[in-house]
Amino acid sequence: QVQVMESGGGLVQPGGSLRLSCVISGSIYSANAMSWYRQAPGKERELVAGIVSGGNTKYADSVQGRFAISRDHAMKTAYLQMNSLKPEDTAVYFCNAKIRGKEMWGQGTQVTVSS
Repeated sequence: QVQVMESGGGLVQPGGSLRLSCVISGSIYSANAMSWYRQAPGKERELVAGIVSGGNTKYADSVQGRFAISRDHAMKTAYLQMNSLKPEDTAVYFCNAKIRGKEMWGQGTQVTVSS
């Protein structure tokens, strides 16, 4: 059974950093694309950052210059390095992986930015 699992969330003070990880397990195939989304209470889920197998990346304007997405060579693990965190970055962060045309989601990891 193919699963997508996030880790690395937690509580951090404003200005701090966190690194999220997303791991695909149970699949012999690599992802074609992996993305991070987030959803804050009362808000819609939004794209934060994405990366494709060729290495191209994209970011939401709100995180450009602060967050960096990367992946392993096998395209089965993706990371989201989050720096200069702000209270408005507080949300549940979800990993999305596209594997052979099928989208898969993780269960999410909570990121809370608060003093």
